[in-house]
Amino acid sequence: MRVPSYLLRVQLDDRPGSLGSLAVALGSVGADILSLDVVERASGYAIDDLVVDLPAGAMPDMLITAAEALKGVHVDSIRPHTGLLEAHRELELIDHIAAAGSKAARLQVLADEAPRVLRVGWCTVARLTEEGLKRVAGSSGAPETQVDSAPWLPLEHAAALDATADWVPQLWRDMDTTLAAAPLGDPNTVVVLGRPGGPDFRPSEVARLGYLAGIVATILR
Repeated sequence: MRVPSYLLRVQLDDRPGSLGSLAVALGSVGADILSLDVVERASGYAIDDLVVDLPAGAMPDMLITAAEALKGVHVDSIRPHTGLLEAHRELELIDHIAAAGSKAARLQVLADEAPRVLRVGWCTVARLTEEGLKRVAGSSGAPETQVDSAPWLPLEHAAALDATADWVPQLWRDMDTTLAAAPLGDPNTVVVLGRPGGPDFRPSEVARLGYLAGIVATILR
């Protein structure tokens, strides 16, 4: 039986020993920490992503209970994790895009691999034309629902989008999908990320998307 893995996003006090205490607490319920990424640091707190394995048959709620038993720890979200663990995800994605050949193939590689690299549910590349918003590429998990309008275009910089706005399809809102987007060298051509069930995109994640999109735009040129 495959051991289940989960992506746990936690907010904890940014002080010596807090991460060690969290590791001990998770270990007490049989969790094995596979990786840790710092998502954001601010005055007094940190946001971390941890990929953890649980013993077969164990419930993920155990992770929340163990973590939040510690003072100053809050679980922002927990969701199944199926991606491969790689130390240099962005660099490998950029290499794969550069090697893809045609522009269409490169955009498809971006859409296919961005969810794993940026830890989101889906990715699409879209372009605003005279006929409306045209989907250029999409990941396997991207929703089939088409967007009728995009009043936030043109887009000059990476940004978290208002996922409750009228332009957002009802199905996306029903799934509590958080959204972020960045221009791909052209304010009317964008890469859009969706994260069903949240959590919200942190400023550092939006900035990371913007840097990646800027590099990809250079490759496409």
